[in-house]
Amino acid sequence: MMTRISRLFAASALAAAALFPAFAAQAEGLIRLSQQFGTIYLPLHVIRDQKLIEKHAKALGLDDVKVEWAQLSGGDAINAALLSGSIDIAAAGIGPFLTLWDRTQGSVKIVAGLANQPNYLVTNNPDIKTLKDFKATDKIALPAVGVSVQARILQMAAEKEFGAGNQNKLDTNMVTLAHPDATAALLSGSTEITAHLSNSPFQEQALKDPKVHKIFSSYDILGGAVTPTYLYATTKWQAENPKTFQAFFEAVKEASAWIEANKKAAADTYIRVEKSKLEPAFVQSLIESPDSKFTIIPAKSFAFADFLYRTDALKRKAESWKDYTFEPLHAESGS
Repeated sequence: MMTRISRLFAASALAAAALFPAFAAQAEGLIRLSQQFGTIYLPLHVIRDQKLIEKHAKALGLDDVKVEWAQLSGGDAINAALLSGSIDIAAAGIGPFLTLWDRTQGSVKIVAGLANQPNYLVTNNPDIKTLKDFKATDKIALPAVGVSVQARILQMAAEKEFGAGNQNKLDTNMVTLAHPDATAALLSGSTEITAHLSNSPFQEQALKDPKVHKIFSSYDILGGAVTPTYLYATTKWQAENPKTFQAFFEAVKEASAWIEANKKAAADTYIRVEKSKLEPAFVQSLIESPDSKFTIIPAKSFAFADFLYRTDALKRKAESWKDYTFEPLHAESGS
């Protein structure tokens, strides 16, 4: 009998596989990437805008690298696309990554983090001040029920609020919805969605409405800065495409450093690539926030790995964050 997660992967794969043709074997110089919604994906916008993969591939002797992009939402769809061979680089939260790392016996690993940024739980219900105030009718929108980084943060918060063994207490409140749609639903006030475990810029957009308030930040739950979202690939693809892999890794490093040094220009890039209607100054303020840092180095990823293993969501135990990351990251002081 298929498990719920297996059914989700199978269903998502049907849609994801249509995005790109799957190849049994790939030659160096082809890379297919996914991305989602939010400013945390800004390094990918910069890579795309400045053609950084092409730049670093050429320096490695790959003159005709082909780069393809897909916009997906939710870790289930992204993991299914990676498993089906429809994409080479996945961009999703630490929750979906660890689920896939566990399921594949460690044959998927993190290439790099995207940024340290908080996730806020926001609500339009004035009666909800803590997790204890949620009723069965209050639905919490997040990108993927059960497996997204937001879902795992909510479970960690529930354990903290209600005690050991109660991490799933609010699972039945979760509803799968992409961040843009969840924000629209929350602001409308006309749906069952009364809360959203969000990301930037959507959480800050929502908080501009006086009817919306913040319940917690992921930084509160994990005790400091967190890297919620990662870029990951199969070990098979990395082994078969070492130059393309290196070109991508160097591109991510350059993009992160460029954003930190050019925050106004980075905001302009986000607006342009996303075709966003947000004010550039607003996006720039998010990038300049002291809670935001664009870096490839994982922060508190192991806190998730430990929590998921301890609560039986993972069968595979990681002894260190280096167990599930590619070797180029190991010289860094990650966690």
